[in-house]
Amino acid sequence: MLRIPKSLRLSFSCFILIFHFLLMPAVPALADEGMWLPMLIQQKIPQMQELGFRLTAEDIYSVNRACLKDAIVHFGGGCTGEIISAEGLLITNHHCGYGQIQAHSTVEHDYLKDGFWARTRQEELPNKTLTVTFLRKMEDVTQQVLEGVTAQMSEVERQGLIDANIKTISEQTLQGLDRKFYSVRITPAYYGNQYFLYLNETFRDVRLVGAPPSSIGKFGGDTDNWMWPRHTGDFSLFRIYAGPDNQPADYSPDNVPYRPRHHLTISAKGVQPGDFTMVYGYPGRTQQYVLSPAVDYLVNHSNPQKIRLRTLRLDVMNREQAKDPAVRIQYANKNAGVSNSWKKWHGESRGIHNAGTIGKKQDFESRFQKWAESSGRHEYITLIPAMKELYSQLEPYMFASEMYAEAVMAVELLRFASTLESTFVRNGPARATEAARAFFKDYYKPIDQEIFELLFTEFYRVMEPLAHLLPKDTAEVQSLTAAGDFEQLTAAKDFAQLAASLYNTSVLTDHRKTMELLAKDSALALSQLREDPAFRLVDPFVRKNKDHIQTRITEISLDLNLLYRTWMQAIMEFDSERIFYPDANSTLRVTYGTVQGYSPVDAVTYMPVSTIEGIMQKDDPQVFDYDIPQSLRNIYAVRDFGHWESNGTVPVCFIATNHTSGGNSGSPVLNADGHLLGLNFDRVWEGTMSDIEFDPSVCRNISVDIRYVLFIMEKIGKADYLIEELDICED
Repeated sequence: MLRIPKSLRLSFSCFILIFHFLLMPAVPALADEGMWLPMLIQQKIPQMQELGFRLTAEDIYSVNRACLKDAIVHFGGGCTGEIISAEGLLITNHHCGYGQIQAHSTVEHDYLKDGFWARTRQEELPNKTLTVTFLRKMEDVTQQVLEGVTAQMSEVERQGLIDANIKTISEQTLQGLDRKFYSVRITPAYYGNQYFLYLNETFRDVRLVGAPPSSIGKFGGDTDNWMWPRHTGDFSLFRIYAGPDNQPADYSPDNVPYRPRHHLTISAKGVQPGDFTMVYGYPGRTQQYVLSPAVDYLVNHSNPQKIRLRTLRLDVMNREQAKDPAVRIQYANKNAGVSNSWKKWHGESRGIHNAGTIGKKQDFESRFQKWAESSGRHEYITLIPAMKELYSQLEPYMFASEMYAEAVMAVELLRFASTLESTFVRNGPARATEAARAFFKDYYKPIDQEIFELLFTEFYRVMEPLAHLLPKDTAEVQSLTAAGDFEQLTAAKDFAQLAASLYNTSVLTDHRKTMELLAKDSALALSQLREDPAFRLVDPFVRKNKDHIQTRITEISLDLNLLYRTWMQAIMEFDSERIFYPDANSTLRVTYGTVQGYSPVDAVTYMPVSTIEGIMQKDDPQVFDYDIPQSLRNIYAVRDFGHWESNGTVPVCFIATNHTSGGNSGSPVLNADGHLLGLNFDRVWEGTMSDIEFDPSVCRNISVDIRYVLFIMEKIGKADYLIEELDICED
């Protein structure tokens, strides 16, 4: 799945990205490679037309008239969605809407298990924190951002001036606009050689309209995640509401369906091998320009340990969820978030190994070095040695940062204790109380306690060579157990006893006691919160990470940034005929390709389209991931495929050569005329390294065919009324 987990959107992640993002493969950009900025897509139109594209650059992006961009939204900040009706109906992936579907689910009304279909507008369910964001305008503001910047400035001085310029530009852009609903984002491209402004409009009343049962929307589950062939009906439906004036508004029962500037026409024609495809969405982060040491760190150090830690968590979750339906619902979204990256890292490491990426990068670095030396460019000659030295300094801090995130802060109780205290201080007791209610809705103490013991045991094992990056100020953690203080327990590696005492004594494991604490006088509540064993345990880790690890990462990254800008200039000079695309950064991008199968290993060839026959072949009531609704079995038995039949079956999913990444979940897959063919939701496992290297032989994006979506809406959801709302064409 391609959504971006919230954990990866936290502040520390930017440092990981800086570490990974820093150089490039030796191969030129291939026909289907690249994530292109919509406002600059004109340069790629000839190549797209060679593949069959029949529209213009202005059809894709325009500020002067309605165009495709006006139908695309950033859904919830981590996925993509698109508008498919004149009444604000929005479609995205099932896994993108999973959190909202879960939030409305109970044991009595299990919308995850049974699906949900609003029969009237009044039945559409509000989602308190869900937002969708439209890009209204983007602009190259490089000159304005870099105004006053000189080569003599230190990196700190340079960044300070840039930040001030960005603030000024943002303020000017937002004049006359309601800042509750409009925002400006200015982001660097090519590591600060160029800057782009994005003016965004956000809608805050987004309601759940429909979702298939998880046995359809998540068919194959974690077993099939990142795999092909795929048979997942990965979609959900929402509707954007606006005020009576069609402007963004907070939720109100008086709001009306939003009338979009543009909505997508749906193609019922389907796909054939070789057909042109375009994906228009919000890819999260790519790492196409990294040096070989960064990839070596990722494959041989970072990924293996993160996989091990998440395996420990998943084993506990899976076992406990299987025991209790209530726990299954509570941890459904958490489990999906943990397992998504877990499996992706497996495939990424294998793909990098199979593609020989590290060796390719080392070869490119060698050739660049020879070119720089022969050219006599001193500023280029020293680039690679200087960056590699900084990598060696950065690696232990990056590893510690990742271990803190994947072990210490992966413990729900510890993360809750830390965030509750900071929420209380910054936003007051009311917001803290609200956060606590949300936490306990999906919290199961036995799972968390066992995970604490397992993660802390592993954390202290792998951090032994980096003991100087562990907290030393543990005097604040006083006598958590009868066996002694925290230092004694960790030295003895008695994490079972520490866990037992911590979870028995902390108020923050009990919903009622936590609410009673938060209801006290503010000063007293905060004091007692800070005295809670969970907070006293986690706080030294938080401060160590912030004051020592992240501080050092920032210092080294500032030095790297200076070199990366020069490096980008250097490789553009070295490979002057190449058109470089900026790495993805959660801004709107266009990718294009064709429908194609692939051959991952010798004697195995995958066709590009899967069908309902594959669902029935996998169907197994004894296996949770493959237990489809009886209604689907009944429909198949009588071949009641209706209008969505194609060659005696129903197409389900297809693959193409589009360059996608996390965040592209829910992105529309469009044909040569800009009509909706399907929803992008994943990549094939062998090609998950495409964030680092795009290998055209195995990199494929996976999409659910829109005809299968419509089939499920009609036959399972009985949602003909929604289908009537759509513009469907047959050509």
